[in-house]
Amino acid sequence: MIYRKATFKDVEAIHKLVNDYADKGLMLPRSRNAIYETLRDVVLAEDQGEVIGAGGLHLIWDELAEIRALAVVPDRTRGGVGGRIVGMLMDEARELGVKTLFTLTYQTGFFASLGFREVPKEELPHKVWKECINCSKFPNCDEIAMVKEL
Repeated sequence: MIYRKATFKDVEAIHKLVNDYADKGLMLPRSRNAIYETLRDVVLAEDQGEVIGAGGLHLIWDELAEIRALAVVPDRTRGGVGGRIVGMLMDEARELGVKTLFTLTYQTGFFASLGFREVPKEELPHKVWKECINCSKFPNCDEIAMVKEL
């Protein structure tokens, strides 16, 4: 198993992985354009040349970043892949000086196991919501906000 930063050749695999979950209502969809624009944010898990997991660290504002678009192929969940990806993203966040990480998720148990805690969405700075205007669920977001202080 290899964990690494994403490259252009990974876009289609990331798109399929994320949108397979989005089709089931388990996460928000991502366009290819959005993946290209945030490719430098993404860490991958690869096994024998196959992308089996992905997640991104998106910088929002002063010392604030989001863990987003975290997905692991269904037959590899509960094997530590997602936790390892988030761990790498947290390490990168620390190196950059991020003090607070947040995520908007439906997978609260997973993130709680990594030290995140639920918070009311209203506690997050307004900068967090700048991309929400383009979401199909806006303004009725049903994702749960979670934060972790680094």
